[in-house]
Amino acid sequence: MQIVRLVRGRAENGAQVSWNPLAPLSPAKVSGFDAVVHLAGESIVGRWTAEKKKAIRESRVQGTRNLATALARSEAKPAVLVCASAVGFYGNRGDELLREDSPGGQGFLPEVCREWEDASRIVADAGVRTVNIRIGLVLSAKGGALRSMLTPFKLGLGGRIGSGQQWWSWIHVDDVVRGIHRAIRAESLSGPVNLVAPNPVQNGEFTKVLASVLGRPVFFPVPEFALRLAFGEMAASELLLASQRVEPGKLTASGYTFRFRELRAALENLL
Repeated sequence: MQIVRLVRGRAENGAQVSWNPLAPLSPAKVSGFDAVVHLAGESIVGRWTAEKKKAIRESRVQGTRNLATALARSEAKPAVLVCASAVGFYGNRGDELLREDSPGGQGFLPEVCREWEDASRIVADAGVRTVNIRIGLVLSAKGGALRSMLTPFKLGLGGRIGSGQQWWSWIHVDDVVRGIHRAIRAESLSGPVNLVAPNPVQNGEFTKVLASVLGRPVFFPVPEFALRLAFGEMAASELLLASQRVEPGKLTASGYTFRFRELRAALENLL
């Protein structure tokens, strides 16, 4: 198997293809591949200024539209496009159990996710099986939300965020990779597919388990007003305080077996 990377800047060898996500892409550059996996997008971490929100939206929507258009026009189309999306599609939904056919929510992130998935339909309309993986909170010790949480928790300063009642739909990074492999190979999968572990937890439980795995106490809950001051009103509300209780129905039905179903086992493996 040969893997070719789409890279920003100049391609250094035959295993790379140069592209600018915000500019049209030549169909010849993406012709002849068996499968394409598209995960690119501006980081959502940081204060959501008008400029930041524009970068978040355009990097996902315009980047996907340009790639999908090139694939749809290519001479030798891939068998499948696996395109990232996020559980942010559902918005803040409390205790509601969310499945792939649940309607989208309200707010900036749900709007971006809808437009993101809509952009991929260009290639779906050209006959290419398209899978929109709605990714949850990815657990990895090398980056992402978990890594940013480790320092305060290791110092004994960690705690629940806000009320702690919001549901966090998490997934171990190994299951993200294996889930993408399943999406490539399983012809039964198309459209939205929730890429989350089957046992989401509320934030209060998440922080207790994390502290326990690290052998630290949980003393300092982070109040909502502090989050809004640190991250901004919208970012705090849609990222940290939003509740999304998501189940991986289609992935499970495809025969996928999760390596990490329980939060404690996932954190112990990583930490």
